[in-house]
Amino acid sequence: MTAPTDLTALHDRLLRSAEREGLLDVAYRTMDSPVGTLLLAATDVGVVRVAFDVEGHDSVLAMLATRISPRILKAHGRLDPVARSLDAYFAGTGRRMDFAVDLQLASGFRRDVLGRLQQIPYGSTRSYAAIAAETASPGAVRAVGSACAHNPLPLVIPCHRVVRSDGSPGRYVGGEDAKLALLALESSPR
Repeated sequence: MTAPTDLTALHDRLLRSAEREGLLDVAYRTMDSPVGTLLLAATDVGVVRVAFDVEGHDSVLAMLATRISPRILKAHGRLDPVARSLDAYFAGTGRRMDFAVDLQLASGFRRDVLGRLQQIPYGSTRSYAAIAAETASPGAVRAVGSACAHNPLPLVIPCHRVVRSDGSPGRYVGGEDAKLALLALESSPR
């Protein structure tokens, strides 16, 4: 039987070798947060996916293996700066995510919407209709909702800041409780 320390050493050796040989296409790690355990994944370009528990981390990793590459390894160190930035956000001391992102999982209208979401300031909200009005399809309110629901980088690209026209929160990939918690975090004075 292999001891846990032996498995850790073997994994570390595999990771170093994969990075050295250019065989690591997607690195990932998990982190605890006030809205549950998050999966963080990155390519050489930048963070490509943030996933909530409710999305099923194994399902997300399987999707990444299919859509990006099966060469995926857990690599905490590579994503530590992202985790620190998210920790600062949750502590209320970080308002900006200053790391590279990889938007290859979004295209067309959805990618356009994600670009508009990145312009919503910390602590502010916009309606789905207001976001739609800024696009080439101003009547595409439901499509904006779909783009938010399929945002590969929730928290990083703040789809939680998009609410219904009546001010109610609407749905969220991390669940309604997570959306309410994020909106409350951003509205509290620090």
